[in-house]
Amino acid sequence: MCSWTAAESDMVVKNRLVGFLLWQSILSSLIFLAFTITIVSWRSATAIFVSFFSFHLSQLLFSVSLSTVLSPQPKFRHGFPVLLTAAAVSGSLSAVSFCGFNGRVGFKGFASGLFYASFYVYKRRWVLQFPIIQRPLFFSFKMGIPSAIIRALKLSAAADLFSALLLVFLPHHFSTDLKLGNFFTQHMISYAACFSMFLCWELTHHLHQVLHTKRFIFAPPKGSAAAETNPSEPLLATLEESSPASLLKYLAYLDLCMVCENNVDYWRRAAFFEETGETYKRVAAVCLRPLEQLASKLVQGFEGSSDDKTFSISDQLQSPTNPRQNSKCHELVNDFQVYTWSARALASLTSRSRKEDRFGVAQLSGSNAAAISTLIACLLAVETLMGKKISLQPSHQLMGAFSTKSATFTTGRRDVRTGKRRDDPLYSKAYAMADVLRTSIYGIVSAFHHEMLTSAKAGLLEKDWITSSKPPFGTRELLLQKLHLFLDFQAS
Repeated sequence: MCSWTAAESDMVVKNRLVGFLLWQSILSSLIFLAFTITIVSWRSATAIFVSFFSFHLSQLLFSVSLSTVLSPQPKFRHGFPVLLTAAAVSGSLSAVSFCGFNGRVGFKGFASGLFYASFYVYKRRWVLQFPIIQRPLFFSFKMGIPSAIIRALKLSAAADLFSALLLVFLPHHFSTDLKLGNFFTQHMISYAACFSMFLCWELTHHLHQVLHTKRFIFAPPKGSAAAETNPSEPLLATLEESSPASLLKYLAYLDLCMVCENNVDYWRRAAFFEETGETYKRVAAVCLRPLEQLASKLVQGFEGSSDDKTFSISDQLQSPTNPRQNSKCHELVNDFQVYTWSARALASLTSRSRKEDRFGVAQLSGSNAAAISTLIACLLAVETLMGKKISLQPSHQLMGAFSTKSATFTTGRRDVRTGKRRDDPLYSKAYAMADVLRTSIYGIVSAFHHEMLTSAKAGLLEKDWITSSKPPFGTRELLLQKLHLFLDFQAS
């Protein structure tokens, strides 16, 4: 188990990095040749070869620096100074490779590279965005080419203006006295070089996104001895042992979610329900862990508030006055993708266990109750973050008794749902997470609706479907009443 994780799992990321550098060099070569043929075809063969080598060196420097900051989490990266420096140097070297050695050209390339890197960091483009639909690599890359060209055109125009303004403050020996016709010719060549450089970088960024967000199958080849004995071990070992913020962890959760939701890898999902039940417990545990962490982090973000928790959380969404609460609650933004994959995988696996679990390991292990309890607890925590007031109704109003009301204030504050914070990443992610959790719970309730209604009529719903341990958020009574609301298909 450990040998697979330490060796083969690490090779997943390394192989993708090598493939990225290889394809990036091909793209850079094509763009350089296109620029040389159309713009500076008058150069000698020796000059073209030297320029080709220096241009590839500059693109390699930018690509390596880009790989150091790209991450599936939108947290601030310590490698940003390296990226800014590398982009500036790479820009200067690329400009000289395109237009020839000149102090003015080198400075414009330096300023353009610094401008691009600053824009890249400001827009948080270092975050790996996993696509909703996994397509073949060629089609995924092809879909991003038009947007890369348009963005390169806009950025090259802005960078050209930025570098031109900086040249005004340079010493006199950086300026040149050119005739009007030569000035425009040089300016157009400079702009074409800037566009070619930015196009290379945009395609490099897109290529990095496509290659590193492609699904990897953490399983031995079908039909092999390992596939017959323990096909789930590579996936579970990666989920249990890789670092939380690593790309490997994200790829493993993506693979787990697709195995649980789709029937393409049915043989892998069937292995989760093996007779001993140990594999299913491990799978359920890796799905429950991120959701439990989400609820606990939100609870920590709520600490220190007044008795009316909705009041303090609504204040937080409108004005970041409490750094401690913001840092805790913004974990929802940082790990949003893992939380959604965990909820979807847990709900799909629990729902499918009704027909595919031949040995009843899901029900006997208590995983079904843990799944529904954790999902509802997370939903309550996220709804509190969204500004909903949670109230527990009297027990005689059991069916449909749970009420969630919009938080309103008599002190002149706005309702968080109609305020001006809709552009806040925390706000949008909270609503998206609530939708995922609500859909996941409805999936389980729909699969076990008859059994849950039978338990409810017998007064055993809490015993059968709510875990006996303290939930990560709220109380068992709140979870039970929320579950009744889902049974009536009235949760919204």
